[in-house]
Amino acid sequence: MTPTTLFYIIIAIIIIDFIIDKILDTLNAKRFNDPIPKTLNDVYDTPEYQKSQDYKKTNYKFGLITSTFTLLLTLAFFFFDGFALVDNLARDYTTNTILITLIFFGIIMLGSDILTTPFAYYKTFVIEERFGFNKTTKKTFFLDKLKGWLMLLLIGGGILAVLTWFYESTGRMFWVYAWILITVFTLFMNLFYSRLIVPLFNKQTPLESGNLRDAISNYAQTVGFNLDKIFVIDGSKRSTKANAYFSGFGSEKRVTLYDTLINDLEDDEIVAVLAHEVGHYKRKHIIFNLAASVVLTGFTLFILSLLISNPILSQALGVRIPSFHIGLIAFGILYAPLSEITGLIMNWFSRKFEYQADDYAKNTYKAEPMITSLKKLSKNSLSNLTPHPAYVFMHYSHPTLLERIENLKG
Repeated sequence: MTPTTLFYIIIAIIIIDFIIDKILDTLNAKRFNDPIPKTLNDVYDTPEYQKSQDYKKTNYKFGLITSTFTLLLTLAFFFFDGFALVDNLARDYTTNTILITLIFFGIIMLGSDILTTPFAYYKTFVIEERFGFNKTTKKTFFLDKLKGWLMLLLIGGGILAVLTWFYESTGRMFWVYAWILITVFTLFMNLFYSRLIVPLFNKQTPLESGNLRDAISNYAQTVGFNLDKIFVIDGSKRSTKANAYFSGFGSEKRVTLYDTLINDLEDDEIVAVLAHEVGHYKRKHIIFNLAASVVLTGFTLFILSLLISNPILSQALGVRIPSFHIGLIAFGILYAPLSEITGLIMNWFSRKFEYQADDYAKNTYKAEPMITSLKKLSKNSLSNLTPHPAYVFMHYSHPTLLERIENLKG
């Protein structure tokens, strides 16, 4: 295969992925005006449903603009030898391969983020503001950007530097060392993400003593679940949308509730949501997802090791000097179809796990507060109650609201 042929294969993958994505978006958009299923008639009244339709249509049109812009920018970068330009800039500065890699990815990621920031700004301060979701100040928005860049520089840059060093030092065996490094990092982040990373962006406080904490503690005791770390996060700092999540293992396991969740739901509904999260833990879903992530990472790195040394990867992107960082870019795109397949499989498992966690909540607590909580959360986020099945299959990690409620009532 010639570099030119590989170049056009890469371009074809990018364009086909875009076309498939837009077809799915269009199919989904055509169902925005479908009548609400009878089971969900009490989620919205007429004005609220009209508002949810307007929100979905606005996001659909905005997504079409942003994705088209990204596609055109990406194609221009490929056809006008953007990778060669950035590679030359990095090589003009240093001959150290690790520094070249860091500078190369630093320029691309920073440039990409700067170009897309206006879209993120518009999404936050125009669309989310118009529909009553946004609570983010401009100061918080830009501070989040700066913190994100700093974390990317320190954590992402550090890992990338070590991966490059592994490749330079061990050749094709680098994937084994890289796999170990990424696995250790993944485990570390699963354990300490809430303690180390979340505080950089949000304030977390222990849930105060009172009826809600007592209800949660009483439920946890009935299912033999030691849960003494219950935190409230100031999600209202950025949005009115609500959430809750479980993190950590062993002594580090904790449940985090958004303050918006506490404001939106009754105590028994919050306990039902937590029962669902406990169900994920009890059914070993967290361990499965972690193990699957480790296995898929190892598989991806092994395939990468077989191809990364081939100079055709770099040449296909217009770069004469074969290098780890250029090969990584080309491989990432070529691997995308396979990654899409593994993503679909993981989404299938995720939807199955959501049913199991709902069943756990129903069997160990009550179904009704779980149903009402799901309806309230869907209403408050103006979620789509009539998504297209193909869109659900390709993109949803959770069953639809209708599917979950029918399961809980079954």
